[in-house]
Amino acid sequence: MRANGIQKLANNRIKHMTNTTSLLLLLLVMIVPQAFAQNKPDDTSLIRSNHAQSDFALTADPDAQPWKGIRGVIAERGPTGDLTPGHRTEIRSRWTQNNLYVLFVCPYQELFLKPDTTTTNETNKLWDWDVAEVFIGTDYQNIKHYTEFQVSPRGEWVDLDIDRNPDPPVHDWQWNSGFEVKARIDVKNKIWYGEMRIPMAKIDKRAPKGGLEMRINFYRLQGPPLDRKRIAWQATKSNSYHVPEAFGRLRLEK
Repeated sequence: MRANGIQKLANNRIKHMTNTTSLLLLLLVMIVPQAFAQNKPDDTSLIRSNHAQSDFALTADPDAQPWKGIRGVIAERGPTGDLTPGHRTEIRSRWTQNNLYVLFVCPYQELFLKPDTTTTNETNKLWDWDVAEVFIGTDYQNIKHYTEFQVSPRGEWVDLDIDRNPDPPVHDWQWNSGFEVKARIDVKNKIWYGEMRIPMAKIDKRAPKGGLEMRINFYRLQGPPLDRKRIAWQATKSNSYHVPEAFGRLRLEK
């Protein structure tokens, strides 16, 4: 009888240990994938554009209320992938039903500004001077057709409708999107800021909604000709910025 009791007790303990082990294994199966998902690095070819309930004034200020807590992406390499020290550019984005907003934070070493500045009319060939640029493509059947928007440290601007299919390509700078810009220069800290408000209807035929994606890339040209800096968010593996195959993605987040 005593032997039977001991055996029964041992069996119960083994059963308890087996159940405990099974429970631990189940917890590990549930928890470990979540931990890996939380620690998974961000997609470096994706920028998330955060939804705003209503349109807001352009300030070119990353500390303004609409931009507080908005996480952006970093561009710090040239178009061929080479590091560009001292020019680590931050780009943030927001969107409303009517507009796409883009904010550039642009450290610099030396400014190269157009002498005869105008902010009332667009400036053709603004890219010969210091600019921040965004290229946006929403035609997934024809990725060589996209739009381009530029802002300078003084608030000059130009927008273009690009078609890289013909030879030579068409870069129509007289196309007018109605986009708006704001810029300012912090001379003390050697940073300039550029902000854009781009009408949704001019860049996409689709109605804006959470989860919608656009093809996009961000660029800068900075400094005098003999020390010209080139910064690209997604490397084009070319000296040209006009490589739509290299674009990343912008996702509208609701």
